[in-house]
Amino acid sequence: WLVIAVGLVRAYLAKGSYHSLYYSIEKPLKFFQTGALLEILHCALGIVPSSVVLTAFQVMSRVFLTWAVTHSVKEEQTEDSVLLFVVAWTITEIIRYSFYTFSLLNHLPYLIKWARYTLFIVLYPMGVSGELLTIYAALPFVRQSGLYSISLPNKYNFSFDYYTFLILVMISYIPIFPQLYFHMLHQRRKVLSHTEEHKKSE
Repeated sequence: WLVIAVGLVRAYLAKGSYHSLYYSIEKPLKFFQTGALLEILHCALGIVPSSVVLTAFQVMSRVFLTWAVTHSVKEEQTEDSVLLFVVAWTITEIIRYSFYTFSLLNHLPYLIKWARYTLFIVLYPMGVSGELLTIYAALPFVRQSGLYSISLPNKYNFSFDYYTFLILVMISYIPIFPQLYFHMLHQRRKVLSHTEEHKKSE
C-alpha cells in the first residue's frame, strides 16, 4: 500500500493534476487488493481474531469494485470517484498494517493506535462515497453494453441483469455500512478509553 501511495504522489507531481491517476497504480492496486482475500481465510482459521462476516464484506466489496466495476468498465477509470476510494483505501491500509506490525513487535506507538481508531471516522465515509459514486457512474455503460448480463432464451433457461445487480449492491450498503461504522466507533471507545485509563494509572 505504500507502493500505491508513492505511485499516486509521483504521478500527481509528474502530471500536475489528480485526474486519471488510476492508471499509475492500476497493477499494484489489483495485486494487493486481490491478495487481501487471504484475510478472510486468516479470520476463518482463527489466525486473526476478527469477524469473518465483516472482514468478508469489506474485502469482497473492494475486490468487486476493483475488478467487476473499475477494471470491467473502462470508462470508469478516469472518474474522480475512483481516486476517492483508492486514496481512502490506501491511507486506511497503511495505518492498519502499521498497527498490526507494531502490535506484533509489542511496541505500538500511541499515535498509530489513535490513527487506527480515529481516522476511519473520515476515511470510511470517504471510501464508501467513492465506491457508490463509481458504481452509479458505471450504470449507464453497463446498461448500454449489456456487460455480464445473460438474456433469455438460452439453453440454461437462466437470465441475469448486471445493471440490476449493481443497483442491489448499492442498496446493500444501506444496512451493512452503518454496522461496520458503529462497530468501529464502539471499538474506538473501548480501545482508546482503556489506553487513557492505563496512562492515568501509571
